[in-house]
Amino acid sequence: PTTPSGQVAAKARSQSVGGSHPRRSTTAQHHQAALSILTVSRFKEALHDEHSSWEALKRAWRGAIEPVGASAATVILGLLCLLLAELRSTSGLGPVGALGIAGALLASVTFLPAVLLLFGRTIFWPFAPKVDHEHAEDVVESRRGLWGRVARTVGTHPRRTWVLTLVALLAAAAFVPSFKASGATIEETFLTDVDSITAQEVLGRHFPGGAAQPLQLVVPEAQAEQALAVVEEDRGIESAYLGLTPPQQGQPAQPPKVVDGQVLVQATTKDAADSEGAEDTVRRLREALDEVSPDALVGGNAATNLDVLDASSRDLKVIVPTILAVIFVVLALLLRSLLAPLVLVVGNVVSFAATIGISALVFDHVLGFTGGDPSIPLYGFVFLVALGIDYSIFLMTRVREEALVRGTRPGVLVGLAVTGGVITSAGIVLAATFSALSVLPIQFLVQIAFIVGFGVLLDTFVVRSLLVPALAHDIGPRVWWPSRLVADGGRSGPGHHAAGVHPPAEEPADGGRPA
Repeated sequence: PTTPSGQVAAKARSQSVGGSHPRRSTTAQHHQAALSILTVSRFKEALHDEHSSWEALKRAWRGAIEPVGASAATVILGLLCLLLAELRSTSGLGPVGALGIAGALLASVTFLPAVLLLFGRTIFWPFAPKVDHEHAEDVVESRRGLWGRVARTVGTHPRRTWVLTLVALLAAAAFVPSFKASGATIEETFLTDVDSITAQEVLGRHFPGGAAQPLQLVVPEAQAEQALAVVEEDRGIESAYLGLTPPQQGQPAQPPKVVDGQVLVQATTKDAADSEGAEDTVRRLREALDEVSPDALVGGNAATNLDVLDASSRDLKVIVPTILAVIFVVLALLLRSLLAPLVLVVGNVVSFAATIGISALVFDHVLGFTGGDPSIPLYGFVFLVALGIDYSIFLMTRVREEALVRGTRPGVLVGLAVTGGVITSAGIVLAATFSALSVLPIQFLVQIAFIVGFGVLLDTFVVRSLLVPALAHDIGPRVWWPSRLVADGGRSGPGHHAAGVHPPAEEPADGGRPA
């Protein structure tokens, strides 16, 4: 069993991120939107060079299939890592989410291209692209448009850009230790007045905090009296007795019922069953009763809350490194590099830490939350890192494509200018989707909504637009180590740009890094 607050949080999780809901989960909806935006942007880009919608679609599909496939594979593998969780409410989300992503991938590579081909240029009405051989990367040289100016800024002062950005993110991440995720009481779970909370408050004024949900201990019959004495001596226990019913004043005590040589001890805690005080009492009792009998078991709602907290802590320590390792391997295979994936993974981790730090400040000092569900850090990580890796893949696959014909540093600037609008559009879609959860009067959903919404915007507008491109530009051709791009001074041979643009003059021997 779980406590009322735990039941509310578990139900909220299943409806918001997983999926007993008949419609696709939020996860799959976002991912399909991200994949679709990338394909559509490639199609629109190709229409500036091709008269035929069919030829434009073929070019767009060839340019998008690799990042789209890698993105879906990364998210599917990341979600399947949730199967390592001890909590069923967490492990059950993995296969459901993975199936949703697989469906989104199938629709993105079959149904969406068919729709684009059916409507052709008219799908972009009233701003249908013309065959004018204009391309998004042209804004880098002309300095026109927002992303052209951003790219030029990154290219002019790359080291200054990534250092200042990293310092700001680390300053926000310094508040991570103040993030509260050690559980929430039933009063903290709801953000509005509900009858169950009112009833709980009335009970608390007239009875001990744990009267409605006592601890239940199973101990061997031979050590029953000794175990009862240990329980009664604990400072967190109001009263305790053997058996199913408490002794009545003026009547002889009834012998406890024995089942398989075990008897039941029930204990009322002074603190409410969903409080940290009751959980501390369970810890003390388990340690003390181990000396009485190693077969003694401590159960009840307070014990369940403690076990959920411990399991959530274990899941976070196991699943987070596993997901990061999976992401690194997929990126290494996709980019044919070891250093570039490392830069992207570190960027993801720093972005997540900064988000949690800012969230801690907002929850504590703005929203006044005094606790949080222990699974929040893990769910926030899954959405921001496992799903947010889409943006890294979209950016760096385009950078590598451009580096083959332009050189690494010019390729970084062109990749940033071309994918900036795509990445921010996908990020805004995800942030808006999760922000809708904030209208529900449940603290868990409001916290998830803020963490994901703010984290995605931070990731798209700061990490993917400034930190990662500036760092890659500063590193230069070595970012592709150990691939042959390094030996070739930033390019591995001839190739064709997606928009049909011929490469510029050779990059200087020093990589053209600005002073």
